[in-house]
Amino acid sequence: MNAMGLITLIVGVAILAAPVRWSFIVMALSTVFGAAAAFSLPGLGGASVLVPSLFLLFFAIRLFAAYGEGPFLTALVPWRPGFFLLLLTAFGLFTAVFFPRMFQGMTQTMTVQRLIGARSLIALVPLQASSNNITQSVYALGGLICFIATFAFFRRNSVPAIFVNGILIVAGVNLSFALADIVTYFTHTDFLLSFVRTANYALLTNAEKGGLKRISGTFPEASAFADFTLVLFAVVASLWLGGIRSNTTGLVSGLLLVALVLSTSATALVGLAVILPILCLQSFQAGRQEPGTGRPVLILSILAGMPLAIFFVLIVMPDLVHNLSEFLDEMLFSKADSQSGRERFMWNAMAYQAFLDTNGFGAGLGSARASSFGLVLLSNIGIFGTLLFALFVARLLMVDTRPGPSSSRQARAVVRAAKAGLITVLISAATSGTVYDLGLMFYILAGSISALSPVKHSVRTGYAPRFGTIGELR
Repeated sequence: MNAMGLITLIVGVAILAAPVRWSFIVMALSTVFGAAAAFSLPGLGGASVLVPSLFLLFFAIRLFAAYGEGPFLTALVPWRPGFFLLLLTAFGLFTAVFFPRMFQGMTQTMTVQRLIGARSLIALVPLQASSNNITQSVYALGGLICFIATFAFFRRNSVPAIFVNGILIVAGVNLSFALADIVTYFTHTDFLLSFVRTANYALLTNAEKGGLKRISGTFPEASAFADFTLVLFAVVASLWLGGIRSNTTGLVSGLLLVALVLSTSATALVGLAVILPILCLQSFQAGRQEPGTGRPVLILSILAGMPLAIFFVLIVMPDLVHNLSEFLDEMLFSKADSQSGRERFMWNAMAYQAFLDTNGFGAGLGSARASSFGLVLLSNIGIFGTLLFALFVARLLMVDTRPGPSSSRQARAVVRAAKAGLITVLISAATSGTVYDLGLMFYILAGSISALSPVKHSVRTGYAPRFGTIGELR
């Protein structure tokens, strides 16, 4: 166990005795450390157990001790999002155990080969059971637990302000490490951040693009940092558009936008091009449903002024435009012709072939990698598993955010923001997702949406009997 693992254990034990609201904030904060291993598992080829996965155990225990099993079971009530996630996880675990053996040798898949004492590598091998089936199953089970625990927390607290505080803290810490990454790189003191870069991954933390440092922060590479920061930007920007703590959310969303641009990640640029129109539409819809909510006038002013601003830049700074054109060509337009682009294309081709060779059943959770989340689902858990995932996401996105007697304005704004973050995760995964695990932030957002949405059915949020609980601590 390394330093981050020891710190996580100490914080986890302290959380068991702290007010329960802190458990959610620390859980959300732990997701920042995407390249920090708490400890490694030599029996699984040195697979890393990340800090968020370890703290998840303390998060779930703390909430169960405070609230009992009632809200945990309520999260899984039939036809709610959690019910479909439960079916999806159970089916995924089933495929991880049986499908690699059932279809052994029938196809080839791109998979991680872990070597003890060395970094992992990705190779094309005949389908067979491997440690990846175990690790992805654990991540899938962790995602279910995170969803249930987050649901239990907000269903019993119903305080959306805690969500806002948590996200702002996460964004602040993420930005702080991004700044530290830049400073330590140019001062040649990047070893100072080595304590948050301990996972058994290929770490690409010292790369440059167009003379700019590719920001990786606490993540193994710039694209992973961009994925996480893009989600935070979508959530915080949506809160700002909803008028929630406007001064703070406006400043933080602006800083996150700057960090995304400076990250020089194609994922960030493509994601921004997709999510910004979605945020605009979301704001217009909120303004129609609830007068005074959203910022349609401001958005229209920005959109109307953009052509004028672009025209001004073209005339006044032609050299800047030329350099920007070369930069975008390197980052986006020539991406497919690069070695990385060709490699990712091969991953997708082999994933699709695995889907065909297994007659649409999939090779088993964790058996195949791709460069698009849709192909990851099809190649791992097949048509049936992909359908269950689609139902889970659809139930979340269909949550009603119109004004009603059972929800506050702030709760509706938080649900809209969490939806924006959820969509952003899926957008990033659709273009660059390589494995089934979408990260615990995805399940935190999903659990928040499910718990804070208006209850339209007569469903009991309490469940009896309760096994001896310690009582609610706020």
